[in-house]
This record gives sequence, structure tokens and C-alpha cells, in this order.
Amino acid sequence: MIHKLADCMSDDIGENTNIWQFSVILSGAKIGNDCNICAHTLIEGDVCIGNRVTVKSGVYIWSGINIGNDVFIGPNATFTNDMRPRSKVYPDCFLKTNIMNNASIGANATILPGITIGEYAMVGAGAVVIHDVPAYAVVVGNPAKVIKYLEN
Repeated sequence: MIHKLADCMSDDIGENTNIWQFSVILSGAKIGNDCNICAHTLIEGDVCIGNRVTVKSGVYIWSGINIGNDVFIGPNATFTNDMRPRSKVYPDCFLKTNIMNNASIGANATILPGITIGEYAMVGAGAVVIHDVPAYAVVVGNPAKVIKYLEN
């Protein structure tokens, strides 16, 4: 279901995926099956989102970001894709950020470019992630630090 007030330019949207009002999906974006893309989101063209992903409101997913299956992205989580942004000056290619299967990112977390968040990892609300997050790790704070590992 693509809400009539969404602007979806991509032809690569999976079955049973919901895209809610005031969302913008650019041409070339790939979104898997059974996803929920909430209102007030933006997904650029060089983005790949797996199956059963939830993207809550206020999230912008920029070129170079890849999201695995069964990922949760909380409201207003912030992704970046350029370490040295300047107006009207673009890198030859954007750094790749990878969110692996079953990872969860809390509300208002900030993910710097070129980061990998491992499988089943959890990023706490408001965390600022400046380094890769290992699989099964729980990270919190600014800068984000591992506080424990999950068993499952």
C-alpha cells in the first residue's frame, strides 16, 4: 500500500510493504517485502532496504546506506553519508553504511557515515555512533560505547 499523499518514484517496492503519507522514495531505491515506511520519511535512490524493516517517522535514509532484513529504525534516527559536507560540493561516491540483519536503532540516534552495525546489535536512543558496532552489542551514549552483549 502506497498512501496517496506519498511521493514514490521507485518501481522496486516489495509485496505487502506500506509507505505512509508525506514519504518520499526516490527512483532507484529498493525496498523489500513486508516493510513499514512511516510518515515523514525520505529514502534516496542509492538505498537498499531488506524485508520486514520498520522505518519510523522522521527518518531520512541517504545514498550509500544499506539496511538488512528485520531491522528496526526508531523515530528521528539520523544517518549521515559524507564526513566533510559542503554546500554544492559532492564526493565522487558516498561512504557505505551497513545495518545488518535484525539490528535495532533507537530514537534520535545518530549514525556517522561508513559505519557497520552488526547483526542483532542495538543502538540506544540518542546514541552517537562513530565506530562500527559488533554483532549482538548494545551501545549507548556519546560517543556510543558497548555496555553489554545480547545472547539472542
